Amino acid sequence: MTAVEGLNEVRTRLAKATKQADREPDSAVLVAVSKTFDADAIRPVIAAGQRVFGENRVQEAQGKWPQLKAETDGIELHLIGPLQSNKAADAVALFDVIETVDREKIARALAEEMKRQGRQLPVYIQVNTGLEPQKAGIAPDDVAAFVDLCRSGLQLSVEGLMCIPPVDENPGPHFALLARLAAENGLTKLSMGMSGDFETAVAFGATSVRVGSAIFGSR
Repeated sequence: MTAVEGLNEVRTRLAKATKQADREPDSAVLVAVSKTFDADAIRPVIAAGQRVFGENRVQEAQGKWPQLKAETDGIELHLIGPLQSNKAADAVALFDVIETVDREKIARALAEEMKRQGRQLPVYIQVNTGLEPQKAGIAPDDVAAFVDLCRSGLQLSVEGLMCIPPVDENPGPHFALLARLAAENGLTKLSMGMSGDFETAVAFGATSVRVGSAIFGSR
């Protein structure tokens, strides 16, 4: 299956899931995760009309996206992987949305860089819904205080929450928890769901789903 065939299949599945959830047709945005794939692999997907992409690593994205953005108007690039504070300047310069604000040090580094560069990017707070020790993210009980710090203390434009459920658990309860936390904190965006579970995420209110292997194939 080519990447464009994968894209069309995912679009069909996403449209069906949205309809089954009794939601508006375009209420869940597809973020095509292009990590590890080079510009030549991504161009056909752009040519097929996809404009929102996700990358895990700042350095890798720097090697392909400046040129791809120069070639096509309207690209929206999301950082969906962990961010180190020493890469904050590069991330703010290249990306359009930062989905992985997971600790105060990163929030402060991003706030400083956005002020310095004059770019006010929307950000998402990453929540560790499964309280997994090896995984980044804010504990569910700490979300309200952290959102308040980011919004009021640092003047970050917090749009929503993001999560990656534990691989060996039913994702539904994790998506439900993220939706509840977002509602409690007045946030309207939910980045949740990947290739294996994005239909479930849509049922729980995902406003964006991050799909890579179902489009581009295995890495």
